[in-house]
Amino acid sequence: MTSPEPTAGLTFPPDFRWGAATSAYQIEGAVHADGRSPSIWDTYAQIPGKILGGESGEVACDHYHRWPQDLDLMAAMQLNAYRFSVAWPRVIPQGTGAANVAGLDFYDRLVDGALERGLEPHVTLYHWDLPQVLEDQGGWANPDIPQWFAEYALAVYGRLGDRVASYATFNEPWCTAELGYHAGRHAPGLRDLRTSLKASYHIQLAHGQAIQALRQQNTGAELGTVLNLYPVDAATEADRETAILIDEKINRWYLDPIFRGTFPERAWAHYGDAVPDIDPSALAAVCQPLDFLGVNYYFRQWVRGNEVLRSGPPDMALERTAMDWEIYPQGLHRLLTDLHRHYPAPKYLITENGAAFDDVLVGGQVHDPSRTRFMQSHLAELHRAIQDGVPVSGYFAWSLLDNYEWAFGYSKRFGIVHVDYATQTRTLKDSAKWYANFVRSQRG
Repeated sequence: MTSPEPTAGLTFPPDFRWGAATSAYQIEGAVHADGRSPSIWDTYAQIPGKILGGESGEVACDHYHRWPQDLDLMAAMQLNAYRFSVAWPRVIPQGTGAANVAGLDFYDRLVDGALERGLEPHVTLYHWDLPQVLEDQGGWANPDIPQWFAEYALAVYGRLGDRVASYATFNEPWCTAELGYHAGRHAPGLRDLRTSLKASYHIQLAHGQAIQALRQQNTGAELGTVLNLYPVDAATEADRETAILIDEKINRWYLDPIFRGTFPERAWAHYGDAVPDIDPSALAAVCQPLDFLGVNYYFRQWVRGNEVLRSGPPDMALERTAMDWEIYPQGLHRLLTDLHRHYPAPKYLITENGAAFDDVLVGGQVHDPSRTRFMQSHLAELHRAIQDGVPVSGYFAWSLLDNYEWAFGYSKRFGIVHVDYATQTRTLKDSAKWYANFVRSQRG
């Protein structure tokens, strides 16, 4: 007997945003086109051994040239929102100073094209592709970068304006600071805790300055930011204190400045003399009123001894993705209700939620039942959170397209649309067809 779909009979609010999400470096390609300068990922991808298969985003999904086709795919799926990021190296190739008209033209066309197809544009200003010329000056560790970022934000707003439904300052700043400057697994590939913590502080300041600068434009667009957040569970009672610390280091290190103008005390003490010198008044200014908080949810964190596990304890029989991430849909409900209790925002957007599986194109079709089940189970938990009073106003599947998965190159497929990288042929997977039918049922 077949189990009923978790989403069967569920009804979301009539004004709910149904979308898909992408990021510039992962899909655009055309890295040398129309005045774009190199980003830190262009540089990092050239370092032997850093990227699986030695691959780069030089071509990626060629979205820079194929964007009309990609917007058509979303329109055909009945989606009403598209989240994408703007590439700083396209807009201001030197990092600061004069904007590049040709680069802004591309995003101008993209926004108009989305609106023509009934898709609300949702812009992320920074999704990890810092201009290399700024990294050469210290990148996020440079104390001048908050002002540079605010100027960049105004350049984007100056062209796209209120045609955009929302602007998010950052995508997953923890990844930028920790993976890029401490763990060395993302561009620029540094391994220094002090530099990482300094970068995280400057990202916080940049967020605050950009929000202030955009507010001064009297924009009608919603303003917010996007964080990768996780429930953190202790494997045993002895691990509970460590789990609390990990929660502060990953989640609350970014939530507390944004919502309270402070850093969490336990994590701050844990870092000792590695923490940066801070200006309390500048940190307080990070705490700007937001219209929304974007939540990226993929898995929970397990803490056992000195290990932080993304897939749960190895001895537990848990379903996992091709990234070896545990599938734990209940975590989305837990996360949202916890946020609403401790970090209330006017609204929340699920800005990323998805999974990689080993998809195969056979006979012009991609059967991906695991991804469909993933979407169904997470949407059911999202609906439960809304029923429990959490003001969630949208869901963006990660990702629209199979794409460049950073250090994993093209080996991991997160898309609901399959991409044949040799031919750039797009094929809707079964999960995309299910999502389209579900959205159609919700939109009447």
